[in-house]
Amino acid sequence: MWNKVYEQIDGLYERMVEDRRYLHQHPELSFEEKETSRFIKERYDKLGIPYTSNIGGYGIVARIEGGKPGKTVALRADFDALPIQEENDVPYKSKVDGVMHACGHDGHTASLLAIAEAVLPFKDELQGTIVLLHQPAEEFAPGGAKPMIEDGALEGVDAVFGTHLWATSPLHTIESKSGAFMGGADRFEIIFKGKGGHGAMPHQTKDPVMMAGQATVDLQQIVSRRLDPLHSAVLTIGVMEAGEAFNVIPDTARLQGTVRYLDKEVQEQIINEMEKVVKGIAESYDADYDFDYVKGYPPVVNHEAETKYYLNLGHEIPDVKEVNDVPPVMGGEDFAYYLEERPGAFFFTGAQIEGHDYPHHHPKFDINEQALPIAAKALVHGYKKYQEDHA
Repeated sequence: MWNKVYEQIDGLYERMVEDRRYLHQHPELSFEEKETSRFIKERYDKLGIPYTSNIGGYGIVARIEGGKPGKTVALRADFDALPIQEENDVPYKSKVDGVMHACGHDGHTASLLAIAEAVLPFKDELQGTIVLLHQPAEEFAPGGAKPMIEDGALEGVDAVFGTHLWATSPLHTIESKSGAFMGGADRFEIIFKGKGGHGAMPHQTKDPVMMAGQATVDLQQIVSRRLDPLHSAVLTIGVMEAGEAFNVIPDTARLQGTVRYLDKEVQEQIINEMEKVVKGIAESYDADYDFDYVKGYPPVVNHEAETKYYLNLGHEIPDVKEVNDVPPVMGGEDFAYYLEERPGAFFFTGAQIEGHDYPHHHPKFDINEQALPIAAKALVHGYKKYQEDHA
């Protein structure tokens, strides 16, 4: 049966490309995906597949119940876009000014819809139930996964699988890792509150620019000198703002940045060390400060047994030529919340366009559309293997 399902997926290639390009031309930001949700619901209406909408916002949960007893396995795809102006010169370029599918979620949605259509003719032969999770708002914390879970998206679900089309990995590859696979993703803001004045008389000021500059350097030493070298973490300053005139010392200076980590104990250590650094700098200048640390998505921690379905993929899917057990990446993903609730695994599907090496969230990001059926077949593979393991 499964070879026939894979053939069905291959036969839906043009549909997947069409769906992906339509969604690419009509992107919607996190928490604003009304029309994308409507597009998905209309497809399920046409297929006659039951679903529940408005789950955790614009989320949709569809179900295909098989004719044989078995487990209930969820497959997830996200569908929000990013506030980025697309710079690709392609026929399917975004029609929405300042909004772009710069992370492949349009492709995720097209692949999951193809899975639904491909398995439907074999419904009576299926074991258990396939739950299709169409999730909004992955790109912006607090994200869409947690609200969907709170609205019952995982009720009755035994395991959950997800994939990310990975534009920097070659076509025909699958990549994953047991344990911590993707980093926890937090953000912070630091405001130093000094005393401004004339640039010619710095002794009469409490210079917040100096504080911010010193903090930018000293915060880096948390990772390099205060953490165990065997514990991975990243602390990056992405915003530094202060002043408007070349000869005026401002009253305040602002830093914003992100922290990435793989271990929650490391997260707490970094927060404590950051507080010490910022407080110490402010006190040395006899100044004040605000330190706002926002915990975002936790690390994506794959379950060992379910991850092996992909690491031991072998030749079960002809289009997959290489399977790699890769080191963790520090990008964040709210799929982490599903894996905190249920066993499962998250993996990358290689989607690189040869000679087009732009990373995710870049204005020229794009995916190799030949990866769409590979992602669909690899994702449904998790459902298949879980049923076989628990028969």
